[in-house]
Amino acid sequence: MAKKIIAALADSTLFLREWLANPQRTGSVAPSSPQLGAAMARWLPRDPDSFVLELGPGTGAVTDALLKRGLREDRLIAIEHNPTLAKLLQKKFPSATIITGDAWDLDKLLASLPQPIGSVGAVISSLPLLNFAQHKAEDLAAKIRTVLEPRGRWVQYSYHLIKDRSRGADDFKLVASKIVWWNIPPARVHVFQK
Repeated sequence: MAKKIIAALADSTLFLREWLANPQRTGSVAPSSPQLGAAMARWLPRDPDSFVLELGPGTGAVTDALLKRGLREDRLIAIEHNPTLAKLLQKKFPSATIITGDAWDLDKLLASLPQPIGSVGAVISSLPLLNFAQHKAEDLAAKIRTVLEPRGRWVQYSYHLIKDRSRGADDFKLVASKIVWWNIPPARVHVFQK
């Protein structure tokens, strides 16, 4: 138990330091809570062989929840822009594919893997889309739509608690929306389907 507390404090400290260095890209002052991670993880694809793409995993709080929910680590592909956080993720999740890069290049990054990935069953995103211009969010959403399998899901959270669509989600069907109060700050999880 003490090890878990020390690890959580270390992750929170690292996360805060990275947020101070670039608040627009990091988007939050603290890692996602286990409750937020669990709310996102419940939308994993039913097919255990489907790949899952995680965007902006940070220190891996949501990643932990995905694996606890049953995602095989070798089916996880994560794109983290921050090299320090990507290095941490590679140590924590050695069987996952951790890519240091820009989520807006996800199509090129997936195609350039040693075994290229053409589609994924779900995209789990912790990116702060409200920090980016509308056209940037729409560009990302179009790429997410292209990479998703038929009926694949895009799970996106936001600190904007009003139940309206996430930026760029106009071409998706909204299938669920829930506020997770046990998070700093509280967040709304939107689930969109292709």
